[in-house]
Amino acid sequence: MGSSVRKGRAVLPAEQAARPSREQPHRAAAEDYHHEAQNANNGQAITACCKNKDKDLQFKIQAYIDKNTVMIFSNTACSLSAKVKELFKSMSVPYCSLELDQTEDGQKLQDVLYELTMETSVPIVFVQQKQIGDYDKTLKAHKEGKIQKLLETKGHDHMQDSYDYDLIVIGGGSGGLAASKEAAKYGKKVMVLDYVTPTPQGTRWGLGGTCVNVGCIPKKLMHQAALLGQALQDSRKFGWQFEEKVKHSWETMTEAVQNYIGSLNWGYRVSLREKKVTYENAFGEFVGPHTIKATNNKGKEKFYTAEKFLIATGERPRYLGVPGDKEYCITSDDLFSLPYCPGKTLVVGASYVALECAGFLAGLGLDVTVMVRSILLRGFDQEMANKIGEHMEEHGVKFVKEFVPIKVEQIEEGTPGKLKVIAQSTDGREIIEGEYNTVLVAVGRDACTRTIGLDRVGVKINERSGKIPVSDEEQTNVPYIYAIGDVLEGKLELTPVAIQAGRLLAQRLYAGATLKCDYVNVPTTVFTPLEYGACGFSEETALEKFGEENIEVYHSYFWPLEWTVPSRDNNKCYAKIICNIQDNERVIGFHVLGPNAGEVTQGFSAAIKCGLTKAQLDNTIGIHPVCAEIFTTLSVTKRSGGNILQSGC
Repeated sequence: MGSSVRKGRAVLPAEQAARPSREQPHRAAAEDYHHEAQNANNGQAITACCKNKDKDLQFKIQAYIDKNTVMIFSNTACSLSAKVKELFKSMSVPYCSLELDQTEDGQKLQDVLYELTMETSVPIVFVQQKQIGDYDKTLKAHKEGKIQKLLETKGHDHMQDSYDYDLIVIGGGSGGLAASKEAAKYGKKVMVLDYVTPTPQGTRWGLGGTCVNVGCIPKKLMHQAALLGQALQDSRKFGWQFEEKVKHSWETMTEAVQNYIGSLNWGYRVSLREKKVTYENAFGEFVGPHTIKATNNKGKEKFYTAEKFLIATGERPRYLGVPGDKEYCITSDDLFSLPYCPGKTLVVGASYVALECAGFLAGLGLDVTVMVRSILLRGFDQEMANKIGEHMEEHGVKFVKEFVPIKVEQIEEGTPGKLKVIAQSTDGREIIEGEYNTVLVAVGRDACTRTIGLDRVGVKINERSGKIPVSDEEQTNVPYIYAIGDVLEGKLELTPVAIQAGRLLAQRLYAGATLKCDYVNVPTTVFTPLEYGACGFSEETALEKFGEENIEVYHSYFWPLEWTVPSRDNNKCYAKIICNIQDNERVIGFHVLGPNAGEVTQGFSAAIKCGLTKAQLDNTIGIHPVCAEIFTTLSVTKRSGGNILQSGC
């Protein structure tokens, strides 16, 4: 029998594979990674159990096992033998395969092998001289990470060289980019795969992920455009005089926003190149252990291997699942580059995305209606959420509550055209209709995990949500695969969280660090017209967790000085802290409604991470006259029922 050698593994004749080695260790070349395995000295026990068998055959079998890191006793006609070889091939793990049906004394070897292993059929697999078993047992051991652990703990040092990359990151969003650049900083060979599947309306974008292209960045810029409109109205009270009617140009705004985003896209590509990170605009999909297929927009496929992988694919907007939704509706993926003004708009949903978009569209002077199935801002403090809704209603946003669309029809084509929305009450008793130029769907987001081949490598996901459960070190159930960002189960869906998790993960993997991402007391802001900043527990969660008797809530309205001259929105801004009485009134929840809420919250969140107490807040001298000053003078508790209305700044 001749020697059949393929890239990454060798199939050797019995005499060569079992021959005792007196020569120099075999050098692993580009097409031949076969090497001599270290003897684990556990073969003596196997031999001893079969003293009455042919000793020559026993020693020959043991020689195969001792000599090779991965030894497969196989049969050329066995489909399961072929599958187990493909498994190791996909892992870029070299193996030695002995084809028993083509080997002299093959049948006798097989009989002795069955006696030694108690297995009843081929393939029979050994890894680092440890018996794994048949195909099913090998596949199970691989999915549980046992094979990889054996290879890593037993000094399988050629593995590093056999991979194309040390780390492949799937997803070029904020978290994935941060992790890739951090890993490259420590001399690792890193690749980033990023691909944007076009929306049903055909929208796509460049490198940088949701935040940069269709999330935080354009949202905040358009929020600012709306605030400038309010500032123009206020300016007349401050003495500014202008005769012409002020108009807003949607096209000018979107062009400027997209130009800025384009500069960021280019900057990310330059940064990856400077850090020597390989970037491919291609869809990444696992095809086997340690192996991924990258498909570009022309359908060209490439295959890469890596020692470790990081899933950072993020989420995409969820559609309604009703007739006409994908044909005629848009999502936040489309809104920020929409080439025409959306006109009269129905926003479907009550998420922060829904309310933020509704807020700035109304601020730009558009007729906006929000259709809500149940509550506003699920997961956030409900008192704050309701105050946001009240403020938006007072500023012209209409709310249709406890209704959901059941059909969307096109009445007229155009940019924008005209759509008819048929909606049903949540109790099923009432049907209503309405006409709009644009329907924006913002009912939630789905993790991009179901089409990247996770099932092929055994990564577990939550079947309902698609989210990935991970350890406190962002490791999935498959040891060489990690995940960060919005795809994680039970973690905050925030860009800075993904960035922090990605950087710290790379430092742990490649720099010997031990610090883990802290998902507790993470500050965030909802950029509705009246901005909402929060850190820590909502009031509802705090009461549930600690009990009403152990919670003290301090609160007050406040009136920003800048709003007093225009005489608008008095007693709309609101501050609230939630304190744990049993822990020296430590601040466990921070909430603020008002201008620049994000700037205010960011500063206080650092103090909360350090264990801020109510006494320390009271002992802090405020800056006058600013909105954040209110937190140094809070004195009225909810329990007391005292008056919190303000008549001046």
